[in-house]
Amino acid sequence: MSYPPAMAELAGKVALITGSTRGIGRAIALRLARDGADIAVHGRSAEGPSHAAALETCEAIRALGRRAEPFAGDIGRKEEVGALLEAVGEAFGRLDVLVLNAARAPFKETRRLLERDLRQLVEVNLFGHVFCVQKALPLLEREGGRIVFISSLGSRYMNSQYPLGTMKAAMEAMVRQWAEELGGSGIGANAVCAGLVKTDSYKTLRRLWPELQALPESAYVTPEEVADVVAFLAAPDSRAIAGQTLVVDRGLTNRVLRAPE
Repeated sequence: MSYPPAMAELAGKVALITGSTRGIGRAIALRLARDGADIAVHGRSAEGPSHAAALETCEAIRALGRRAEPFAGDIGRKEEVGALLEAVGEAFGRLDVLVLNAARAPFKETRRLLERDLRQLVEVNLFGHVFCVQKALPLLEREGGRIVFISSLGSRYMNSQYPLGTMKAAMEAMVRQWAEELGGSGIGANAVCAGLVKTDSYKTLRRLWPELQALPESAYVTPEEVADVVAFLAAPDSRAIAGQTLVVDRGLTNRVLRAPE
């Protein structure tokens, strides 16, 4: 994958990307590092595959000449979010960009959701993001930071076995709330709605939505293309954009029907 030239737009800045050990989150971490930021790499666990992936991502960032440190915590648990942000503040002394990327949810119709499924759906994908912003505010307010939420097309197009879409829609509304509520403190808030991306969850999504296999390769977005837009929203050039959700889907949703090429 080729990258655009690094612009050092974020030189001297620090970014925390939740869920940045793989997929879109990892691509965002690498792109922001290329733009000059030091990176707090976040995974859910401080051991096992998640921790190993965090260490590997840190090494890739350090190879770009930037500082990177691994952190762990379940964002669905308020006390772990508090510990996470405290650790980031102690390690870096500042936080300029908070990317809310972490997500965790079952693939089930709502009528089949168990109580534990519902709690996970809301606690991680709504409460968790709010906890992150609440705990990050003292750091973000110092220099006027940026919040970027990673949404998906499920926020506006229904798939009966993708309840995560309801939380993505709620979070897009929360981004508008933050833009108005926090703008006076110099904090910007926007979202990126990623189109179809072949991440780990794609295998499950393809099984639930067989029509995906009829789409041409050109309909899919790469993690790096999503990261490009996040980098723009994290940089000073996006200062006039507030409370918006930018759709990055190669125009996939411009048409009601899209025949295979």
